[in-house]
Amino acid sequence: MPAAPLALGPSFLDPEWLISTFGLIGILAIVFAESGLLIGFFLPGDSLLFTTGLLVADRTYLHQSLWLMCLLVSIAAVAGDQFGYMFGRRFGPALFRRPDARLFKQENLTRAQDFFEKYGARSIVLARFVPIVRTFTPIVAGASGMRYRTFLVYNVVGGTLWGCGVTVLGYFLGQVGFVKDHIELMLIGIVAVSVLPIAIELLRARRRARKAGMEQR
Repeated sequence: MPAAPLALGPSFLDPEWLISTFGLIGILAIVFAESGLLIGFFLPGDSLLFTTGLLVADRTYLHQSLWLMCLLVSIAAVAGDQFGYMFGRRFGPALFRRPDARLFKQENLTRAQDFFEKYGARSIVLARFVPIVRTFTPIVAGASGMRYRTFLVYNVVGGTLWGCGVTVLGYFLGQVGFVKDHIELMLIGIVAVSVLPIAIELLRARRRARKAGMEQR
């Protein structure tokens, strides 16, 4: 049985609709775009991969084996980050001077830069599990002149862990009765958990700003 639609955001970002409409090519294109294209930050990466695993288990829309799906998704994720890194190497400095636009906000780039400076090379792996930040971190890494070999190693590790991990999680949890009966709640929960690090960081930033303001008085 197909998963219930995700009742968050516009219908064209519903993971099941995307998969049923565009199939495997659509999954790989979205994973690639969210991993390293500036315009890909709003795409539903985590919920899409979870739904992919679930639908592979159900043989709904997708008829590839789990291992093949994991391999292809991981390749798309790594390739997306590679593109982001090269884009950052070429255009990174100019991006930090670019004014805000409808699909580009300096705050997203700054957030990824702070994340990169805080965790260093590990951020390439950790950012995979943080929406928005995962899109901009490889760009920041390229703009910062991170050594390519180091980036490549962490990129492969992070892309594989994320691409395989979330897909496999959806595959096995999707076979659990409770999960299948409450798939919409599960997808909402995945979205909530994935944005939790951003919410926590925003709260910390507000507290630091408030504390700094009080100290200046």
